[in-house]
Amino acid sequence: MVRLDVERVDYERYTNRQLLVIPLALLLVALVVIAGWYLTTGAPVIPGIEFTGGTELQIVAHATQPQIRQAFGSSLQTIRPIPASPNTFILTFQTTNATQLNAAASAAGYNVTAIQSTSPSFGASTQQLALFGVLTAFIGMSIVVFVLFRTFVPSIAVVASAFGDIVVPVALMNLLGIQLSLGTVAALLMLIGYSVDSDILLTNHVLRRRGGFYESAYRAMRTGVTMTLTSISAAAVMAVVASIFGIGLMAAIGTVLTFGLTTDLLNTYLMNYGLLRWYRGLDGGANA
Repeated sequence: MVRLDVERVDYERYTNRQLLVIPLALLLVALVVIAGWYLTTGAPVIPGIEFTGGTELQIVAHATQPQIRQAFGSSLQTIRPIPASPNTFILTFQTTNATQLNAAASAAGYNVTAIQSTSPSFGASTQQLALFGVLTAFIGMSIVVFVLFRTFVPSIAVVASAFGDIVVPVALMNLLGIQLSLGTVAALLMLIGYSVDSDILLTNHVLRRRGGFYESAYRAMRTGVTMTLTSISAAAVMAVVASIFGIGLMAAIGTVLTFGLTTDLLNTYLMNYGLLRWYRGLDGGANA
């Protein structure tokens, strides 16, 4: 069995400010990206057809993407080839007129293998429900954390880390063209759970276990980093395999989880660590 050994980092070489600068800078850049996206498009993230309404069409066509776009006209939004299935494409449209799209595909000589439509009103309702679910989960998590530790700095450190774990992947979704779907919403909800798990593990060891700060933190890191790296590996494999076989939803979920869990490593063991050390009256660098 392969054993993953977590290297002991000499945190005493770095000040609390040095630990905080990377995750805070990453969070600031992500917020700027999301704000810019909102000002440009009117939405903080690209909504999928589950939220906007529209039709998804899977076709088999011996044609190039420009030829397919010409056959369907301006209602065609995206074309995504499936690498594992030659000449197979997934198309998304703004319209919900599946009959018209089916007729256009037949006229162009394309074989429709799957079709799915969502009405705009149902999409808007689904979007509100999904956003309410994420917001409720985040607020509920924050309340539980404050009740659990009952002190401001450790609690706000956990909440800030979870916030960053959501914001950074959302910004990357915009940059990578990943749409917000029910699947990616589920991935964001999972990231809240992953973040709270690793942050509570670290905070609990530092505040409630015996031993010095650095020894307690290292014990938490041995478990937390191992769990997170294992989860990152599983998510990355899922994203790659799903991309090869053209399973767009699973690929998007795996990608969001991979970036979110990587962000969680930075937020937990730099930002949360630095805030906890400051709370305990310790610092590193020149003051070590």
